[in-house]
Amino acid sequence: MWFDSWSEILRVLIIGSVAYTAVVVVLRVSGKRTLGQLNAFDFVVTVAIGSTLATILLSSDVAFLEGLTALALLAGLQFIVAWASAHVSGARAAVTARPVALVVSGEIQHAQLRRNRLSESEVLQAVRSTGSGDLSDVAAVVLETNGSISVIPNSKLGNGSALNGVRDAAGPEGP
Repeated sequence: MWFDSWSEILRVLIIGSVAYTAVVVVLRVSGKRTLGQLNAFDFVVTVAIGSTLATILLSSDVAFLEGLTALALLAGLQFIVAWASAHVSGARAAVTARPVALVVSGEIQHAQLRRNRLSESEVLQAVRSTGSGDLSDVAAVVLETNGSISVIPNSKLGNGSALNGVRDAAGPEGP
């Protein structure tokens, strides 16, 4: 069966266009964080917004205003959590992971690799992508809160202040 009726196709076209516009407005109002580099919490909210949009589009059991309310609720809750994580002490730790040092002073931290389910080859790939061929040239490799991997060569370490807050990194405050 290709479709149930032309009225359902028309419904999808109309509701889809309006819902798409609503999602664009919600994302613009909710700010750059919603579409920026995602930590786990932001990723879950983004997936939930996409799932809600799909439900609005494809389920005639969900009224458009109910779906729009759900989109606004998700964006509003994400805004509240983002605001709290920036302004309330301890809130950020509740919704985001702490960055972790995978390499310190050229030495791979195998315990951290196991804990974070990464392989040595993934770390070496990140180091190679910076143009470095020798781990001894690397001051630190950090698994960031959004899952990306940052490489800091010895030549760019400076006083190490960028490593503040990185678990198991030897920054100015020590390990």
